[in-house]
Amino acid sequence: MQKAFTKKRKIRVVQYGLGYIGLETVRAILKKETLAIVGAVDTNPRLAGKDLGELLKLPAPLGVKVSDRPRELLADIKADVAIHTTSSRIPSIYQQFEDILENRINIVSASEELLFPSAENAILAERIHLLATEKRVTVLGTGVNPGFVMDALPLFLTGVCQEVREIHVRRVVDAATRRYALQRKIGAGMTVEGFQREIDKKALGHVGLRESLHLIIDKLGRSVDLVEESVAPVIATHPIRTDYFEIKPGDVAGIEHLAKGIKDGKEFLTLELRMYVGAPDPHDAIRIVGTPDISLTIEGGVAGDQATAAVLVNSIPAVLDAKPGLITVKDLPSPYCY
Repeated sequence: MQKAFTKKRKIRVVQYGLGYIGLETVRAILKKETLAIVGAVDTNPRLAGKDLGELLKLPAPLGVKVSDRPRELLADIKADVAIHTTSSRIPSIYQQFEDILENRINIVSASEELLFPSAENAILAERIHLLATEKRVTVLGTGVNPGFVMDALPLFLTGVCQEVREIHVRRVVDAATRRYALQRKIGAGMTVEGFQREIDKKALGHVGLRESLHLIIDKLGRSVDLVEESVAPVIATHPIRTDYFEIKPGDVAGIEHLAKGIKDGKEFLTLELRMYVGAPDPHDAIRIVGTPDISLTIEGGVAGDQATAAVLVNSIPAVLDAKPGLITVKDLPSPYCY
């Protein structure tokens, strides 16, 4: 039995997390006539009590003040869906999901690990699924990468193939054009030794490539004998300055992250992410070896920050119509700009 939802009124949205992506998502919400933002949450006490209009530098207040007490706010407001943009790792944000679900609110989350939870997150993911099912609401993890460029889009393209023998995806991002948090996350300006220490602690680097790989394999009904994953620093060969960092020759400029699914000694699926300051020729490229072969290149690549906000917001209608529980992007129709 699916959820009953009327489209005669605006969809009531609460924004949970007001970092860069969270604020970008609020801007996207405000552009939709079918949506109304009814609450905002951030655990940063410096934001508590501020109007969203002030945070967005709008000429007038929106009448929605930020709360740093999520449980109280979620219990007091009536919301249909929460857009969740706080952190990547499921263990660190599980309680946030539980608080939202206890109030029977659907969730669209940018948590990369939620896209297709790994074995190490299986217990928490099952708890999320069971609670969402009990409360008859839906939880979706999505975004641009993971959530679209390196998983949902390649899967979509296989729809015109009679058979698929190999899939290869390559994403090249010039991190100099991106926000501070992303440049910091890829280790820009660090020493190689410092970079490796943080990678070993899972404190740096891209999250979600392994999740993208397993999502593709699962949805194609395939299996692999071996999954290989590697993360290596990209080293600056000349001085580079961004708005946030000065990078010397020999310092880290970013990352090269590779995931492979190998079957019968052959690479069935490869996902390659090169994200570093000064990367030439940014693009997203997908190559499918099959019947027929498919090749797609997006020159410049999909703009991550704006597109992430768009995917989160554009997924709302399908999530409200979806079956209860924890679902994936491939359990829903492809999102579109409404």
